Amino acid sequence: MITLRRHTERRHIQCGKQDRWLTFFPQEPPAPSTDDFGALATLDEIRIPPGGGSASYPTEEAEIVTYVYRGALVQEDSSGSSGVVHAGEFQHMTLGRGIRHKETNASRTDWAHIFRISLRPSEVGLVGAQEQQRFAAAQRRNVLCIVASPDGRKGSLRISQDALIYSTVLDPGHHLIHELLPGRKAWLHLIYGEVTLQDVMMTQGDGGGVTIEPSVSLTAQENVELLLVDVGPAVMSNPGGLVQ
Repeated sequence: MITLRRHTERRHIQCGKQDRWLTFFPQEPPAPSTDDFGALATLDEIRIPPGGGSASYPTEEAEIVTYVYRGALVQEDSSGSSGVVHAGEFQHMTLGRGIRHKETNASRTDWAHIFRISLRPSEVGLVGAQEQQRFAAAQRRNVLCIVASPDGRKGSLRISQDALIYSTVLDPGHHLIHELLPGRKAWLHLIYGEVTLQDVMMTQGDGGGVTIEPSVSLTAQENVELLLVDVGPAVMSNPGGLVQ
């Protein structure tokens, strides 16, 4: 079964000049619920103006994977951790309860464009941590390149939840099949381009969930970049909310 979330159906939030599009926003039907997709809690697209950023705020426990698509992002938190995530890099960040977190566009002239995946915490008492890794376009071209996994396979970021996060850049006409083990589901987000998911056409900004299927089958109709999250049943001892 395919669950579609068209780019026009996402919740758009504008704070100053910053734009955020929320794929999952269950308070506004007919948005799909992440309750159907294991550990996956949010998948947001964010554009931050030159020099702009978020204020420092305390968080609930969270596990976050951020992809900097364009620009660079300065991040710092009240535990003393700080760093810059550049275009083409993926970052895994674990935030413990009460940690104050702040992020800022590193450039005074160019916009930053990022995609953020939040996973429900798998346990109470998460310890704050950060890790980042560059996955070049050549590594991701015409293959599903794993960028985050519980066991850190193939040099991917290590996460605690039962989720596998992939990134790919596809040439026109390229076909990919990703097998889903029994009980697992997938969510796909199209960063740009046009792709056929099973027999459904998707365009830039669209999302699609695959459930009760043995595999995800997709074909690029033009140059494409996308993210795919493969999830098992949620393992969540702490049901607390995540910061949007």
